[in-house]
Amino acid sequence: MNNQSSATSKFSSFFAILKVPFGLFLVAILLSGCQTEVRTESWDYEIATEDEAQQGVLRFNSKEGIQQVSLVSFDRGTMVLTDVRLSSKELSGNFELFGEEAFLEGIFKENNFSGTISLNDEKLLITAKRQSEEPVTVNRSKVTYVLTEADLPESEKNIDHAGIIADADRESYRRGERIYSSNCINCHGNEEIEGSIPLSTKFWEQELKSGNDAYSMYLTITRGYGSMPPQPVLTPQEKYDVIAYIRQKFIQENTKVKLIASTPGYLKNLPVGTSKGPKTKPYQPWADMDYGNFFINTYELVDEETGLERYHSPRPIPYPDEDYSNNNFAYKGIAVRLDEGKGGVSRGKAWMIFDHDLMRVAGGWTGDGFIDWNGILLNDKHETYPRTIGKLHFETPVGPGWANPETGSFEDPRFRARDGRAFGPLPKKWSDYKGLYHHGDNIIISYSVGKSNILEKLGREKSGNQTVFTRTLNMSPSSSLLKMKVAPVSNNVAITGEGAFLSNEDGFVMMTVQKSKAAKVKLFITDGSFSNLVGFASKSILPEDLSQFTKGGPAHYQEKIKSVITTGSEDGIFAIDQFTPPFDNPWACRMKLSGIDFLNDANKAVACATDGDIWLITGLTDGSNELSWQRIGSGLFQPLGIKVINDKIYVICRDQLVLLRDYNGDNETDFYESFNHDHQVTDHFHEFAMGLQADKQGNLYYAKSGRHAREALIPQHGTLLKVSRDGSKTDIIASGFRAANGVCINPDGSFLVTDQQGFWNPMNRINWVDGKGKFYGNMWGYDTPKDSTRLAMEQPMVWVDMKFDRSPSELLWIDSEKWGPLNGGLLSFSYGFGKIQLVLPEKVKGQMQGGVIDLPGVKFLTGVMRGRFNPNDGQLYACGMSAWGTNQMLRGGGLYRIRYTGKPLTVPTGLSTSVSSVSLSFVDSLNLKKAGDVKNYEINTWDLVRSSSYGSDRYNEQNLKIAKVEVNGNTVKLYLKNIKPVDVMTISYNLIDTSGNALKGTVQNTIHNLSKNSISN
Repeated sequence: MNNQSSATSKFSSFFAILKVPFGLFLVAILLSGCQTEVRTESWDYEIATEDEAQQGVLRFNSKEGIQQVSLVSFDRGTMVLTDVRLSSKELSGNFELFGEEAFLEGIFKENNFSGTISLNDEKLLITAKRQSEEPVTVNRSKVTYVLTEADLPESEKNIDHAGIIADADRESYRRGERIYSSNCINCHGNEEIEGSIPLSTKFWEQELKSGNDAYSMYLTITRGYGSMPPQPVLTPQEKYDVIAYIRQKFIQENTKVKLIASTPGYLKNLPVGTSKGPKTKPYQPWADMDYGNFFINTYELVDEETGLERYHSPRPIPYPDEDYSNNNFAYKGIAVRLDEGKGGVSRGKAWMIFDHDLMRVAGGWTGDGFIDWNGILLNDKHETYPRTIGKLHFETPVGPGWANPETGSFEDPRFRARDGRAFGPLPKKWSDYKGLYHHGDNIIISYSVGKSNILEKLGREKSGNQTVFTRTLNMSPSSSLLKMKVAPVSNNVAITGEGAFLSNEDGFVMMTVQKSKAAKVKLFITDGSFSNLVGFASKSILPEDLSQFTKGGPAHYQEKIKSVITTGSEDGIFAIDQFTPPFDNPWACRMKLSGIDFLNDANKAVACATDGDIWLITGLTDGSNELSWQRIGSGLFQPLGIKVINDKIYVICRDQLVLLRDYNGDNETDFYESFNHDHQVTDHFHEFAMGLQADKQGNLYYAKSGRHAREALIPQHGTLLKVSRDGSKTDIIASGFRAANGVCINPDGSFLVTDQQGFWNPMNRINWVDGKGKFYGNMWGYDTPKDSTRLAMEQPMVWVDMKFDRSPSELLWIDSEKWGPLNGGLLSFSYGFGKIQLVLPEKVKGQMQGGVIDLPGVKFLTGVMRGRFNPNDGQLYACGMSAWGTNQMLRGGGLYRIRYTGKPLTVPTGLSTSVSSVSLSFVDSLNLKKAGDVKNYEINTWDLVRSSSYGSDRYNEQNLKIAKVEVNGNTVKLYLKNIKPVDVMTISYNLIDTSGNALKGTVQNTIHNLSKNSISN
C-alpha cells in the first residue's frame, strides 16, 4: 500500500467510529509558545480520504486573549497543537494523533484554506472554506406553540443559546444519544424501528414543520408544538444535546430538509443571555438506582484513606496473576444497608457485608457513598470490581467465619488456585448457606454450621456520632462446640443474650457457642476508640426472635406500573410488537432484561434484569394491549437467566441458583432460597453465569464464562454446568468455553452453547455439545489439553463471522404451529446486532455443521439475550439489553413479541453439502429460469487460524466457481469444482419463487465433512 492510501485508510477508520462525519472532532488546538493573529471565525473543512471526504468545522476562538483553533467533531476528544504559527496567510503546528506526532500546515487565500496533515511519511489533504457571517433570520411567526412565552419558568430566561450551541462536543452528542434512546425514541423511533405515535416526525425522512435550525428545535422541545408536548424535565443543556444528536444523526442525511447550519451569522441572531440554565445532573444510573436494602456482588473491602492501592497486572497477555493475598474480597458478598431511609443500599450511610461462601461478616463501614461502582455491569468499567468507600470500622480476613464444627480448626479446606487463593463454598457438613429473608427493612440471613441452624440479622446502633455495628444470631442446638471469628482484638466487641461467650484467641475476638443448647445473642462491634461498649450494650434492646421475619411481610414494591403494547407493522414476514419496559419507575431500575419465562398462566411472564431485579409481567395474551409490571425481587448478583418449573421461579446468578419463595400471596419474594451455591466465584469481571434451562427430569443447566485475557483459576471457568434436580450437587458437562452466553437443550438431550471471538477463539462459535467431558477450544481454560491444535478440541457446528453476528447469545428451537414452515426450526439470538438468525444444521459423518441466515426484517433496539415461545398464543417473546459488546445501544433494555405474519418466507430452511455441491431448500417452488442462472449466486470461502491472538484474520479467501445449477422444485443444487471442508463459506442468492416473490440473502456456513450425496433437509 502506498503512503497516501495507507494514511487514507487510517484516517477513515479513525473518524468513522460513530458512523458520523469527521465533523466536530475537537482537535481544539490551543496555541502557545509563539506570536499569532487573533481570529474569531468558523470554517467548513474537508479531509480527503480513500473512502469518502470527511467534513467538519474549523473554529478560531479567542478566550481571555488566548487564541484557540479547533477542528470540531462528535466522535473524538481534544488534542492540543503546539508550536503554532497563525497569520492572515498561513497556519501550522504540531499535535498528537494515534499516539504519534502529527503536523498540520496550510495557507489561507481569501475565504479558502488548503493544506496537509502529515503523520510519519503519510499525508492527507485538508481544505476549508470560511462560514458566512451574514445574519441568518428564521421566520417563526406562523408557528403556534403549546405554551406561550409567559408560561415558561424563570429558568428559561436569560439563556445563552449561542454559547451552548457553539460549545457542542463529543460529550454533548453522547448525552443527546442517551436522551433520545431513553425518551424520544419511544414516539419517534429510528430508521429501523417504528415509533409508537405515527404522527411523530421521522427526522430521517420527513420535513420538520416547526423549523430545523437548532433554536427552532429548542423552542419546539421547550414549548411544545402540535402533538409534541413540552419537555419541562430537560435542562437547556440537555435539550441542545439531544438537538445536536438529532441534527447530526438523522437530519443531516435527510434529503427533504435543507439544514440551517449554526454559522456565526446564525448565532448572532439568537436571543442574548448569560446563563446556561440549571446544572445538568451527572449521568450515573448505576448509582441512582434503588437496589433495595441488600445487594449481592463481589466486593473488596478497603478503608478509603488507609486501604491498599488498586493493582492490576500489566501486559503481556495473558495477564499474570496478581498477588491478592492481602486483599479482603467477599466474592459472594451480601451488602446490607444498616441505617434507615429511602433509596436502598446506594443511599445509605452504614453497611456490612456477609460473605456466604465463608459464612463470615467480612466487615462494616460508614460514609457518604456505598461503593465506587467499578464493574462491567455497573458503570461499564473493564478489568475491575467494586470497592467500598468511606471508613472501614472493622473487617475479618478471607477464610472461614466459623471453625470446623468437627475439629475446631479454622484451616480453609477449599479448592486452592495457583495464585494461592481459595474459592467456592465451604463443605456443606461444615456450613451451608440457605438463603435470605426480606421482611420490611429487615434482612435475615439463614445458614447452618454443623447441625445448628442459624438466623442472623445485621444492624447498627448509634452512640452520639459513633457507629455501633450489631449482629443478632438465633442458633438451634449444636451437637458440638461452635466457635466464630468476630473481629480483630484491636476492635471493641461486646455480647448480650444467652448461649455464647467471648474470648480472645490468635489476635481475634472469638464467640463460643455452648454445645447442645439453643443460643440467642447480640454482638456489638466498634473501632478501638469507643469507650465502655459493655455499658452501651447493656442498655440496648435484647436480641430479637428472628423467626418472626421468616413468614412473609409487607410488599416492598407496591406500585404496579402500566405500559402499552405498540403493535408492529404486518407488511413484512414478521411483525415485531414493542413491549416497552417501564424505564420511568420509582426505583430508577435500568431494565436491562436478561431472561424471560412464562408461568402456568401464560398471560404472565417473569423476567430478570442484570442489575438484580425480577419482574412479573401481566397482560401478554389477554388482548388488553396493556401490560402491568410488578417488581417482585431485587438485589441479586447479575441474573442472566430465569426458568419456571411448575410455577417455581429459578434465577441463575453469578453466586448461586436462587429459588424465589412468596409466602403471603402478594407475588413478591419473601425468601431468596439458595437452591444451589456450588459456584466458584473470583474477582474477575468476565466470569458471568449465563442462561438457565431444565431437562425433562428437572435438572438445571447454565454456562459459566472464563476470564478475559487471562488463564483460568478455577475448574468452573469456561464450562457448561449441570445442577441436580434437588440442588445438591453441580457437575461439569463440558469445558473450554470463553464467553458462553446461553444454553439450549436439544430434543435429543444434547446441548447448544454459544461462544464469542477472543483469545484462542478465532471467531464466534455455535457449539453442538454431545456427551460429557469434551473440550471446546479455549486453551486458557482450566486443565486444558497439552495439544493446542484443532485435533484436541471439538469443532463448532458453525463459525459465525463477525459481520454476520458480533455476539451470538442463546439458541431456541421453534415449537409453534403459528410459525408455519419454520416450526421445528432453530433460532439464534444476536446480542451483538440485535437480530435473530435461522440456523440450518446438518450432520455429516457424525459431525454437526451448518449455517445461519438473518430472519428478514427483524431488528431490535437492543441486543437480544433470551427468548421463549408462549404456549397460549404460539408467538416468540424475546428480551434483551444494551451493555458491553453490542452494537444496539439505543435503549437499556427491551421486550418484544415476534409474530410470523404468514407471508411467503424468503430464506432457505434447509442446507446440505456433498463432495460436488451445496444445496439450499426453500419453502416454495422456485422460478426455474431465475434459479437456474449461475449469475444469481456467489460463493466465497475463507479459513481461520486458531491461536492465542484475539480472533483471526481471513486466510485463503476464494471465490468458488459454480459449474452448473440444478433446480428441483423448491431446492437448488450448486455444483462446485473446488468444494472442500472450510471454516467459513458464504452463499449469496438472488432468486424469485413461482409466485414472483423476491428471494435474496446470504447464508454463512461451516463445512467439516462432505457427504457422498447431497440430500436436502
